[in-house]
Amino acid sequence: MSEQYLLSIDNGTQSVRAILFDLRGNIVAKSQVHLEAYFSAHPGWAEHHAEDYWQAVCQACQRLWVAHGIEPTRVAGVAVTTQRGTVVNLDKQGQPLRPAITWLDQRRTDVVPPVHPLWLAAFRVAGVHDTIQFLRGEAEANWIKVNQPEIWEKTDKFLMLSGYLNYRLCHRFVDSTGSQVGYIPFDYKGLKWAGKLDWKWQALAVRPETLPELLPPGSVLGAITAEAAAATGIPAGTPLIAAAADKACEVIGAGCQQPHIGCLSYGTTATINTTSRKYVEVVPFIPPYPAAIPVAYSNEVQIFRGYWMVNWFKEQFGHHEKIQAEQQGVLPEALFDELVNAVPPGSMGLMLQPYWTPGIKVPGPEAKGAMIGFGDVHTRAHMYRAILEGLAYALRDGKERIEKRSGVAITSLRISGGGSQSDAAMQLTADIFGLPTSRPHVYETSGLGAAIDAAVGLGFYPDFASAIAAMTRIGDTFEPIAHHHQIYNELYHRVYQKMYARLQPLYKEIQQITGYPQMR
Repeated sequence: MSEQYLLSIDNGTQSVRAILFDLRGNIVAKSQVHLEAYFSAHPGWAEHHAEDYWQAVCQACQRLWVAHGIEPTRVAGVAVTTQRGTVVNLDKQGQPLRPAITWLDQRRTDVVPPVHPLWLAAFRVAGVHDTIQFLRGEAEANWIKVNQPEIWEKTDKFLMLSGYLNYRLCHRFVDSTGSQVGYIPFDYKGLKWAGKLDWKWQALAVRPETLPELLPPGSVLGAITAEAAAATGIPAGTPLIAAAADKACEVIGAGCQQPHIGCLSYGTTATINTTSRKYVEVVPFIPPYPAAIPVAYSNEVQIFRGYWMVNWFKEQFGHHEKIQAEQQGVLPEALFDELVNAVPPGSMGLMLQPYWTPGIKVPGPEAKGAMIGFGDVHTRAHMYRAILEGLAYALRDGKERIEKRSGVAITSLRISGGGSQSDAAMQLTADIFGLPTSRPHVYETSGLGAAIDAAVGLGFYPDFASAIAAMTRIGDTFEPIAHHHQIYNELYHRVYQKMYARLQPLYKEIQQITGYPQMR
C-alpha cells in the first residue's frame, strides 16, 4: 500500500495544483501552475478560457513527474476537485463554444423563462418569491439563452468545470454529485438531477440532455484515456474517481466529518461548514451543498470575497511589506502577522462588517462593507486586524445560525485555506469563537479531501470514516485566551450583531442614489 499514491487535481480560482498523496494523507509531491486572471469584456463579467484550465492541468501533472522524479505508474487513481459555480458550454464535438463563466461573474438577466402561475403563487405564500427571482436572474444558462441564443442553440453539453475536466480525462460526460453547486436543476436534498415536475426545469433554460451523468463521491467515473495520458503523463487506464467541489473536499480533508466540528475556510470566499447526514437549510429555502461523502450535506455559511480582503489590503496598503518580503525572499502575508500582533484585541474599537459583495438574503442584495469607530490612534495595522476580526465575527454569526437550525452545538474548529497559515489569524479566531481552533496537518486540504474520495473508491479503506481517520490529523491547536474572548464577546454582541440592521437602510439609500450595487 505504501508504494501507491493518489493524484489530486485541484483547479482553484488562482492556480491549478497536482498533488500526490500517500495513503496516510501525506503530501509526496506537488506542482502548481498559476492561472491567468479572469478577463472581463464588460464590467462585472469574469470569464476564463476552458482550454486554459485544461492546459494548466496538463502542465501541473507533467511538472510533477519531471520535478520530483515520481514514476507515474505508482499512481493508483486520480480525483478532480474544482472551484464551484464555473460553467462550460460544449458543442457536439466536445469543444467549448464560449469562455467559461466563472463563479466571480456578476452578470444577470431580467428576461427569464416563464414559470407556471401556481408555482409563483406558492413561492409568494412561502415568502421566497424574491429569492427565486434572484436565482433565475443570476443563472448563467438564462443569460446565455437571452444574450447569445446562437451559442445556446449549439450547446450540446452544459457542464460544471469539474465535469469538463473529467470529460477531458476520461472522455465521458460524467461528474460527481458532490460537485453540483450552481444555478442548475439539481435536487440538493435528493442529491440528483431534479425530477421532471420540479420547478427548476421551468425556471432555468437548461435541458436534461445537456447535463452529465452523476455519480456519488468515491465512484469510478472512468479511466484516463490515451489522449489524456499523452497530455498529462498519467498512465492510460488509471481509474478516475468522483470527488467533490473544493469547499466540500476541504471539509473532509480537514477531518470534519462529525456535525459538532466546524470547518472554517479562510480562502477567496470565507466559509464555515459542518457535515451532516440530515438535510438542513441554514437560511430557509437556500439548500445545503453536497458533501464530499455520499448521502451527506455541507451546512455552509459563506462570506463572499472573504479572505480576498487580505489581498485587497496587501495591494492597497501593504507596499512596505511587499518590498520587505521581496528583500527577505518570503511572502508578504508572512509579515502581516507583525501588524496583527502590534494591535490589541478589538483593534481599539475599529469594527469591520465584511460584506464587500452583496448577498441573496443574509446579507441582502443592497449590502456593502463598512468600517466604524475610527479615531486618531488608528493605523493601517488596526485596519488589517479589524479585517481579520470582522471576518471571524461574520463566521461566528454563521456558526450560531448553523447551530440554531441543526440543533447541534459546534464544540471545536478546524481552519483551512490561506489564512490557516497565519498564527495570528488562528489565535484571533480561537479568541472570537471561544473554542479550540486547529489547523490540519497539511495545508492542501481540498486536495486531501479528493484523495480521500479516491482512497475509498479504490478500496484502500472500507468506508469514509476509516479513510478520514487514517488520512487526516490535527496540526497546531490554539486555545482561546479568556481575557481576549471576553473583549470579543462584548464587541460581537453589543456592536457587530447590530451593525447590519442599523446600516441596512443607509445601504439601500446608497444603492438607489448611486446604482451600486446594481439594483436587482
